Amino acid sequence: MKRLYADGAAFALALPILFSIPVLIEFTQHVVEIELGFYRHGLTAAAAFDQRRLTLGFAKVLALLLPGYWFVRFMAWNRDADRAKRIERPAATLFGVQFALQAAWQWLMLFGPPIGIALKLGPRLTNYAELAATIGVSVVAVYLTAWLVAWPLGNSSIGPLRSVVIMTGSFWRTLAYLAAGALPLMALHYALGYGALGQPEWLVWIMMTLDALVVGLLALTTTGAAYLAATHAATRKNISLLDEPTAGA
Repeated sequence: MKRLYADGAAFALALPILFSIPVLIEFTQHVVEIELGFYRHGLTAAAAFDQRRLTLGFAKVLALLLPGYWFVRFMAWNRDADRAKRIERPAATLFGVQFALQAAWQWLMLFGPPIGIALKLGPRLTNYAELAATIGVSVVAVYLTAWLVAWPLGNSSIGPLRSVVIMTGSFWRTLAYLAAGALPLMALHYALGYGALGQPEWLVWIMMTLDALVVGLLALTTTGAAYLAATHAATRKNISLLDEPTAGA
């Protein structure tokens, strides 16, 4: 975990433009929220359904996926900034496929019909269905971790099915890595968001600027945690996540 946060800080300093992409989108969303009076009046109907806010929310989700390419490579090649940002094939193409699939899924989650309506369930069953879907997606994501890490490194030999094999036996350790990479900064993110409600506008601007930086670092640590988990699981089975032959391949 020390390496994860140290690498995140090193990436922000080495590649500030790439680091700033989710930061700027998050900050722009905050600008819209401030204009809508979100931090004065809370989540009103006007703020909840404002098209600018919704569009920026989806853009932020996409921006949070981008470190899945460059930060994974930054960690894999020991903070080599040039290698991390380089658009290499087949790595960039493989990541593009992953990005498209994840973007489509996120769009469905944000703008698609709720699962209860899609399945024509009642309110109580809808709650159970949503909980089951959340748990199911989380479990599947753990077992696909090796695939999500290997393709940005150019290793097409590790697909979804082989990823399940690699991650089997590392489920709880992977959850621990992901929690350590996400929860501290998520807690700070929500603390800043809720803490800004009702504050003077000048203080809101300061808190939201800080929050945008937190989200930028969060994009790195969540991705980096997946890299650490996949690396540990692959090492246990004598498999390399890099695009090179190994004894276990």
